Amino acid sequence: MILSFFDQFMSPTLLGIPLIAVAMLIPWLLFPTPTNRWVNNRLITLQSWFINNFAKQIFTPINKPGHKWALILVSLMLLLMSLNLLGLLPYTFTPTTQLSLNMGLAVPLWLATVLIGLRNQPTAALGHLLPEGTPTPLIPVLIIIETISLFIRPLALGVRLTANLTAGHLLIQLIATAAFVLLPIMPTVSILTSIVLFLLTLLEVAVAMIQAYVFVLLLSLYLQENV
Repeated sequence: MILSFFDQFMSPTLLGIPLIAVAMLIPWLLFPTPTNRWVNNRLITLQSWFINNFAKQIFTPINKPGHKWALILVSLMLLLMSLNLLGLLPYTFTPTTQLSLNMGLAVPLWLATVLIGLRNQPTAALGHLLPEGTPTPLIPVLIIIETISLFIRPLALGVRLTANLTAGHLLIQLIATAAFVLLPIMPTVSILTSIVLFLLTLLEVAVAMIQAYVFVLLLSLYLQENV
């Protein structure tokens, strides 16, 4: 029986219990907890350097009130990056290929930025729906277009993350299947295909990190508009 290539994206279950919760909790165990010592080990030092530089890059253009979001956005970045990278290992499951999970992360955080803008600066938040200097006849049309683009933002966040990871995993499985099938028939072509597979895997590692960064970066830009 030939299984579908999309079976790899099904949420695995054990004794009727979905394992997506386990897959989301495991990455937190991989990050070491900083100690109270003056000198930490290399891993904790590297982790602290990465988190500090990432937070500095994300929150430099954002006003002081938006810096309260540092903990949640840095944690989200580490979670997404860990899930994406762990999903590349054999016999693992990538929770971020599920649109439901990505939308569950994107919609509440996007809605929080919008509500913060409406509460703190309602005039500026509503002013984004109408660019300055718009001709009077175009005002209703532009307000409708900007409102639609505002509500499409969380959908774009979730779909972008899902589509990029799904496409990368599917392409890796297709090329790996081709390499195995061609090995007894055309070994030379199979070796060339394996080289392409290796390069694609490196690209997918980069995509896994970049997509986590892009997800958090876009959220920070939405926050910057409303703070």
